Amino acid sequence: MIRFLVNTAVYMAAAAIGLLVADIVIDDLSVTYPVGFITAALLFGLMQAVLSPFFEKVTKQNASILTGGVGLFSALVALFITASVSDELTINGPATWFIAALVIWLASMFAGFLLKITVAKKVIKEIRD
Repeated sequence: MIRFLVNTAVYMAAAAIGLLVADIVIDDLSVTYPVGFITAALLFGLMQAVLSPFFEKVTKQNASILTGGVGLFSALVALFITASVSDELTINGPATWFIAALVIWLASMFAGFLLKITVAKKVIKEIRD
């Protein structure tokens, strides 16, 4: 249970970092701060957490060759849902959608990797001791 909570926190933090990087790097993407950013990051992280396993399962069963693109596709769908539900995230232009999904996916993947090997292992070890 502890591992699940720590992994969820890491996942949410990684999603927030990915969204922050996209907001900094992409001109046609904007997030309102601070409440809007927190709302969008939590919503995006939640959507990613729900959609990724679902898409992964579907692709493994039906088209295993597409499994590598699951993270990127779920990032695009999560981004679309987050922008549709929340006024705090604005994306202008069709190309921006794909660039934003790619930037968020890469940044959150890298952030999640770094957070897991640094913070998460320490937290889990401290809780167990």
